[in-house]
Amino acid sequence: MKPRTGLIVEIAVNLLLPWLAYRLARPHYGDAGALYASAIPPLAWSIVEFARRRRADALSLLVLLGIALSIVAMALGGGPRMLLMRESLVSGAIGAMFLVSLAFSRPLIFYLARATIAREEAQGSARFEAAWDERAELRRSLRVMTLAWGGGLTSEMLLRCWMVWHWSVERVLVVSPIVSYTIYGGLMGWTFWYRGRLRARSRTAPPPGDGLGETAGH
Repeated sequence: MKPRTGLIVEIAVNLLLPWLAYRLARPHYGDAGALYASAIPPLAWSIVEFARRRRADALSLLVLLGIALSIVAMALGGGPRMLLMRESLVSGAIGAMFLVSLAFSRPLIFYLARATIAREEAQGSARFEAAWDERAELRRSLRVMTLAWGGGLTSEMLLRCWMVWHWSVERVLVVSPIVSYTIYGGLMGWTFWYRGRLRARSRTAPPPGDGLGETAGH
């Protein structure tokens, strides 16, 4: 997506502001209080979007789920090894949600993409849904992306859990961030490449309706 105002605001509210709230609240309220504070921006954004569009914001809900899972993992407590696994348990749970969503008519990435496109253009949500109904290639591509992210996040969790239980804590602290960033970077790079290929195909294919080809490419 092009860096338009709607996308910039979405990223700021759902990613930058939660991080900022966490950093500001942590010295005063500890980790648990900071996590609660970080949930305020996406929660408020989700309420505003629901009031405006009568539809829950998919990205905000995903961010809130990650925060909620972090709070649950923190409440479980445990020793150093359990603390090392918290972050991976959260990403693994989200990855599992991606995989489970493949059993439904519309995978999780469909809702994330629709929410983003709805902010980028007028009637974007309706155009995207029409493209989904008309183009088998779009449906297949979003399912492939959902499978890739679900499998990648789940694999990252399983790999880090294996390292935590079989390696020393010191070794895990050094290696696990490298493993995680490598997996996340690989997923991001593959997503940009795959999205570009989809957009190229949508431009060459005859559109089934007004503007649906370009919408599918986005």
